[in-house]
Amino acid sequence: MALAGVGVDMFEIRKMERAIARHPSFVVRVFTQDECEYCESCIHPASHYAACFAARRAVFKALGCQPASGIHIQDVSVSHSKKSRYPQVVLNGRPAEIAHDQGVQEIALSLSYTHDVAVANAVAVTQEARPRQNVRFDSKKELSKTFRRARDVLDELEHYQNAGRTSLAESLSTSTVLRSPRLSDDSIKE
Repeated sequence: MALAGVGVDMFEIRKMERAIARHPSFVVRVFTQDECEYCESCIHPASHYAACFAARRAVFKALGCQPASGIHIQDVSVSHSKKSRYPQVVLNGRPAEIAHDQGVQEIALSLSYTHDVAVANAVAVTQEARPRQNVRFDSKKELSKTFRRARDVLDELEHYQNAGRTSLAESLSTSTVLRSPRLSDDSIKE
């Protein structure tokens, strides 16, 4: 099972404006009553309709499903509750079942738009992907562990350094050393 599913979608605002102008029933067929009320209350409704539509498609992608037989386009909608500063995803029907089967606890949603394009990001979060709330971090214990590991590394380096000196001394006593003009007896001892 995936820890989280991510979906991103963009939708052109002009395309939404044309769809609304050509097919007045488009809004009623595609958007929920709550979405329509919210978008119509805004200064530029087409931008908000486009953002809701992009959000819907981003959620489908995050869940790994597409509108098809058994899934209606209104089964995923966006709620702009006055209780929350952020838009919320509302799942019904088959998408709600898919989310439940995948262990999705929450779908985080971010909407944005420019003059031309609406963008939506959706992240379907499972329990495994959530940060651990009750895990206490003991800084003294972690610092102590870090110092012990550092001490182990230093001890090991010292061991290798001492072993290197021993082998150098042994090689000096058993073999002939070619002296370099830059190498003195004092530097060999160090």
